[in-house]
Amino acid sequence: MRLRVYGRRLALTACLGATVMMNGCSRLNQWKLTPGWERAKTYYDPEQTRIEYPSVQSYLEPEVVQAPPPLSLENPAQIPPREIELNEAIQIALTRSDILRTLGGSVVQAPAGMRTKFDPALVESNPAAGVEAALSAFDAQVASQLFWNVNDRPNNIRINPILGQFQVPTFQQTAATFNYEIAKRTATGARFAARHVFNYDLANTPNRLFSGAYSGWFEFEYRQPLLRGAGVDFNRIAGPNSTPGQYNGVLIARINTDVSLADFEAGVINYVNDVETAYWELYFAYHNLESLVAGRNAALLTWQRIKELQKVGARGGDAAAEAQARSNYYNFDVQVKEALTGTNGLYAAEQRLRYLLGLPPTDGTLLKPVSQPMDGQVEFDWEYAVQDALTERVEIRRQKWNIKRRELELIAAKMHRLPTLDFLGLYRYRGLGDALIDSRDPNNSFNSLYQSILEGDYQEWQAGVELAYPVGLRQAGAAVANARWNLARENALLKEQELKISHDLANAARQVKRAYALLESNYNRQKSDQEQVAALQARYESGLDNINFLLQAQQQLAASQSAFFRSLVDYQLALRDFHREKGSLLEYNQVGLAEGPWPGAAYQDAAERGRFFTPRLNPDAVDVQPARRVSDGPFDPSSTGAVAPQP
Repeated sequence: MRLRVYGRRLALTACLGATVMMNGCSRLNQWKLTPGWERAKTYYDPEQTRIEYPSVQSYLEPEVVQAPPPLSLENPAQIPPREIELNEAIQIALTRSDILRTLGGSVVQAPAGMRTKFDPALVESNPAAGVEAALSAFDAQVASQLFWNVNDRPNNIRINPILGQFQVPTFQQTAATFNYEIAKRTATGARFAARHVFNYDLANTPNRLFSGAYSGWFEFEYRQPLLRGAGVDFNRIAGPNSTPGQYNGVLIARINTDVSLADFEAGVINYVNDVETAYWELYFAYHNLESLVAGRNAALLTWQRIKELQKVGARGGDAAAEAQARSNYYNFDVQVKEALTGTNGLYAAEQRLRYLLGLPPTDGTLLKPVSQPMDGQVEFDWEYAVQDALTERVEIRRQKWNIKRRELELIAAKMHRLPTLDFLGLYRYRGLGDALIDSRDPNNSFNSLYQSILEGDYQEWQAGVELAYPVGLRQAGAAVANARWNLARENALLKEQELKISHDLANAARQVKRAYALLESNYNRQKSDQEQVAALQARYESGLDNINFLLQAQQQLAASQSAFFRSLVDYQLALRDFHREKGSLLEYNQVGLAEGPWPGAAYQDAAERGRFFTPRLNPDAVDVQPARRVSDGPFDPSSTGAVAPQP
């Protein structure tokens, strides 16, 4: 057997190259390879195993490539601050990002799972399931054919001139065929078609009126489904030529777009949620570092005082006290460095916020939150909060769209149980001519094909019905059962979502109260520790207490100050979580979503149609509603009487 190369791949690679297959390769020693195959393998192995780099440009901005080295142990007080408010941070994040970033996202390893601002447009423009794809089923279709044929066939016939048999032994023909059709399907399922056909025939057949003649016709066809496939509802839901279980009508496609918009909104909510988290975590990192630095400075002053006492041999300047003070200082120094450069330190928290905002890792400045956190108690109206959560949560709206889609699919599935019964009507003008186009000859109606057709002497028509159905309607019945189970499942999921949201909202409300209670306690704890340090400092300087009490109090003060700012940040995040569970997080952060404007021609067309239809409608006398309402329009919180309490 010889080795054959296809493109840049080497046959038998699995057996001769790096990968060993389980079947077939064990018989390699039975094959007789042509001499020199080792050299061929050596030549092709680098080609087939080489990893190539795609020719795609990098989009990394110069400000990122040319950014200074990352911050590590630099003094943050010596870095120019860039003050930023929470609303400004959210605005920067939403305007600079095509990707809805997340703190725990893995855009490098799994880019396909990231949400982007392009997702709704991708669903809308899907050529297989988008709205335009569904509407294309009703577009006018044009089809045409033009063929030439030359036939030269021997005839199996015996010529007998005595008996008057003068059949030509060879059949010779030059023929042409032209077909042109334009067809249009309507929302009711009807199909209109206008068709023109003509044929040219030049043959050596005897007894012909014209040796070469044109024959053809104009015809108009109308087909209207009477049962299956009939009606606006079916065609808007399932679409023409649909099959049981496969529905892609305009309404289904539009619901898919609405679901994608809900997914996009959910991504924006998560994005804003993460930006706010990173913002307040950076706020905590600053104040946590300040607390530890203050503790380290106090520990340093205590250590220095003990060393001075030790030099003069005064009371309280013994070696044990100096060692304890020195250990306390270095303990604070370790905590300060960890709070500055650790995983949850100041520089790491600042870089996380930079990533969410789409900024380079470093730019010579240090982001500094300046928005003041809420430190007052916030009370929510529980009844209104539950109503808002069950109406404004994007997950609820998305699930209701799924239910509406299943309801429409059930309608379409029931219609598929009907047999196919179509009415067909056809009218045709036929003609025959010696020429295709010529001037009209009143004495010869066959002078040209178009003269013969247009004079209308030869007219045909056809009318009737066509009936077809599978015996038992097994597939259609299964589709109905499947649609019912899908609808039952989506309703059960909605019920469970509403229950879970009510529980999550209750937990979020409890966390708000808990966070505020801890905030009060930690504030009082901080004040107590400050007073304790001041008192112990005075007692130690008076020689009444051991140094251990003062050092422990300094540690407690740093811990209580850090705990106070931690509880203050947790209170902000608890308020944020409550608004997220209530479905008002975007409103809480002053973020609004809206679809882009239509093209200018669409507004002009809408204005013209409005002028055309307005005089015919009397809004006071006519209730203009669709036969099957799919959407109630945009949600208006003021229409329900619900008031979203603001902190």
